[in-house]
Amino acid sequence: MKHEIVKKYQPYRPVDLKDRTWPNKSITTAPRWCSVDLRDGNQALVYPMEIPEKAELFNLLVAVGFKEIEVGFPAAADVEYNFLRYLVDNKLVPNDVTVQILTQAREHLIRKSFDALAGVHRAIVHMYNSTSTLQRDVVFGMSREQIKQLAVDGVKLVKQLAVEYHKKTGTIFDLEYSPESFTGTEVDFAVEICAAVMDVWEPTEQSKVILNLPSTVEMTTPNLYADQIEYFVRNIPRRDLAVISLHTHNDRGCGVAASELGLMAGADRVEGTLFGNGERTGNCDLVTVALNMLTQGVDPKLDFSNINQVAEVYERTTRMNIHQRHPYVGELVFTAFSGSHQDAINKGLAKRKQAEHEGKAITWAVPYLPIDPHDIGRTYESIIRINSQSGKGGVAYVMEHDFGCRLPKTMHPEFARVVQVIAEKQGGEVMPAEINTAFENEYLKRKSPLELAGISAIEEKPDSGEVNLKLKIHSNKAGFLKSGNGEYEGRGNGPLDAARDAIQSATSGRTQFQIKNYSEHSLGEGSDARAIAYIQIEREDKSTFYGVGVSPNISRASIEALFSAVNRAFG
Repeated sequence: MKHEIVKKYQPYRPVDLKDRTWPNKSITTAPRWCSVDLRDGNQALVYPMEIPEKAELFNLLVAVGFKEIEVGFPAAADVEYNFLRYLVDNKLVPNDVTVQILTQAREHLIRKSFDALAGVHRAIVHMYNSTSTLQRDVVFGMSREQIKQLAVDGVKLVKQLAVEYHKKTGTIFDLEYSPESFTGTEVDFAVEICAAVMDVWEPTEQSKVILNLPSTVEMTTPNLYADQIEYFVRNIPRRDLAVISLHTHNDRGCGVAASELGLMAGADRVEGTLFGNGERTGNCDLVTVALNMLTQGVDPKLDFSNINQVAEVYERTTRMNIHQRHPYVGELVFTAFSGSHQDAINKGLAKRKQAEHEGKAITWAVPYLPIDPHDIGRTYESIIRINSQSGKGGVAYVMEHDFGCRLPKTMHPEFARVVQVIAEKQGGEVMPAEINTAFENEYLKRKSPLELAGISAIEEKPDSGEVNLKLKIHSNKAGFLKSGNGEYEGRGNGPLDAARDAIQSATSGRTQFQIKNYSEHSLGEGSDARAIAYIQIEREDKSTFYGVGVSPNISRASIEALFSAVNRAFG
């Protein structure tokens, strides 16, 4: 960047907190959660939600387990006022859920907010006014004392109306106060103004005040936000009567980290949204924070076991798209294109499967997968995806988990090269169906230069163990068979060895090879099960080739596999 551009910006002044303790803390319990997905202009949606969409999203938040939900800014827009009345009048708020509304510290807005809340069983009135140095100077032209008086006067009115409306409707009111732009406010002034708010509200053990400390604009690295929170927690009077709440934004891309460090610094509560939606770059992503806790063995008290449904409702109601790389829910987060990653995932899953088979209770430990996708409603089928950068382990994984073919390990590199050619030609991802088609074309549909037209007889001599068999062999290559299409006999120490002898006899030695490896397993179960056989042969020049055969009859499958290998080696 040009020097004159760089000089426009100054570093943020940190809090003098040399004895900070939060770096030695860890998150061991879930905080109080508050969703603000429905707040202030539907969280800056391009196409604001109407009441049906808001209601569906509200119901989703309730189902996930949110007990505090900010349903909007009812004094700011008719749709938000009407939505809140829709919830209250139709008794759609469960008894264990508290709705929260947002309002500025202005009399007419506060009064209209109470009208919107009348009749709900319990509500949080979230009042705020901006306290930052920049806003005091540029926007309001007010002193610290004047800004504090705005907050105090606003809380006095909230307290008065809370008593009046409780007598009329029975609604229980709690207070949440936010010194807006907390991160741009002198931290000692934030303590001072919040203490003044507490003096007016007079919180009790049964009705604590919520002091919300928003990074309205994320201005620093998360560690400095944590310092601010720890300083505040240490210095606020009557800490035991206050719930310290976090509301981070993502201007620097650190909203999740700031909330996590803020919890370590002593906060009790986190506000945020599903998938980080919100003004400008968004709010703290509550899905990510909650599932981060789960990966550390902490119950987040939110149920994201069907994350696909949560994402579907969110995208449909908000008309916002979730990025493909979004933590936990993005389309690609449980995939691996890198060959080394695929191999490690495959081995990790195989080891876990073996341990489960042996009855061992083990914690989740699979390379590159910090969480078991099944725990959040995702599946393994799409974990490994194939492109030109993928390796042999990934291709083998797809064949086994999508199509039941357990390729021998020595076959992995051979088939991976086949798929890589396709990927490079297409210039993108190769889907599982395309991989299976390539497998069939490469191994199962090879009929040139030789085709097994039938097995007319297999005879085993009990005294010597020698096997005689007769094969009907056809060829589409003129002169390849010494006597043309017809029946050829072979002898050997088993059916495969006899089939090898028959092929070499039929081709007058044109197909000299040895059988190197053989394996087979069943495809499917019960009466419809088929056998699949894999055979590796070696030519005289030491080149090796695999062949594959499938048949309800294991002997037929083995001989088909041998013909497949010969066709690949000599075709």
